[in-house]
Amino acid sequence: MPPPPDAPVVLQVLPSLITGGVERGTVEIAQAIAEAEATALVASAGGPLVHTIQRAGGHHITLPLTTKSPLGIWRNAAALEALIRDHKVSLVHARSRAPAWSAWLACQRTGVPFVTTYHGTYDERFPLKRAYNSVMARGRIVIAASHFIAELITTRHQVDPARIRVIPRGVDPAIFDPATVSGDRIARMAADWRLPDDVRTVVLPGRLTSWKGHAVLLDAIARLRRPDVMCVLVGSDQGRHRYAIDLESQARRLGIADRLRLVGQCDDMPAALALSDVVVHASTRAEAFGRVVIEAQAMGRPVIASDLGGPVETVRHNETGWRVRPNDPSALAEAIGTALDLEPADRLALGQRARASVPKVRQMQEATLDVYEEVLTADTQTP
Repeated sequence: MPPPPDAPVVLQVLPSLITGGVERGTVEIAQAIAEAEATALVASAGGPLVHTIQRAGGHHITLPLTTKSPLGIWRNAAALEALIRDHKVSLVHARSRAPAWSAWLACQRTGVPFVTTYHGTYDERFPLKRAYNSVMARGRIVIAASHFIAELITTRHQVDPARIRVIPRGVDPAIFDPATVSGDRIARMAADWRLPDDVRTVVLPGRLTSWKGHAVLLDAIARLRRPDVMCVLVGSDQGRHRYAIDLESQARRLGIADRLRLVGQCDDMPAALALSDVVVHASTRAEAFGRVVIEAQAMGRPVIASDLGGPVETVRHNETGWRVRPNDPSALAEAIGTALDLEPADRLALGQRARASVPKVRQMQEATLDVYEEVLTADTQTP
């Protein structure tokens, strides 16, 4: 059924729809917009999740939004301006910096309100990087995934806190539910990972990039000196083949090569987490949120997270998981040992507390729709 004629048209822009938290959040919001009988448009360079957008009730427009060149950004601004006018877009929601600049320019030209989600901490080691990053703080409302990010936005960009809304990411408790993951799914995952019988699994989900702390985890596994423990790294190397090779070399030096699995991208994360005895977040840089942490908690898994960034707000130490000093393999090894040695009743109780504590995707969707309504209502009331 088509949306009502006066329903808003919301355009989300991001580089591509391949994989990751930004992309999944885009899908979830497109679904919420469609369920609210509005029109959900998504512009990106495309990818496997385009079909997911369409199944969620959204419409995808392919534009070369991965480009970071000034000329490409300028051309994309013109394309987005035309899209806004042709589709009578009511509001633009930008989720990444280069396409956000194009979207901001298009909104300036059309007078359409501009909203952003500040998804990361964003590197500022190079000159002019803060200016480049600042577009994510130019929304009429700036959505932050955590209080940590809200404070960063205020400090770096002097944004009035009244313009910031903290909306944590959420999980779908129907998808990330240990009761709904069948034994067959878990068995298939174990076979895919080539796991021997009777091993304990320590799993780090996340794309293969050095700041995710894979090397720290390998060092911690070696310090455990437990031959029954397998270390599984779940995530695409996204072309970083050299880094994957380096991790395998490190495992050989540490004498744990036979207990390391690099399994690549996973299309069934609930089953992967159900197969995990311990889930580790070992990032050495602060993350805006850390979606994998709450997904593991929703599955009732013992979680160990670096004590910085967003996970500080989602892992209550010694209650719903553990937080350890980042880049400290000794502390990480000790926490892994503690988690592996939990008595079954204590493990179950921790999992229940963790599952009860996680934010739900419906809360995130409703809060984001509230932001849209707030901006659109204010826009109609402006003389």
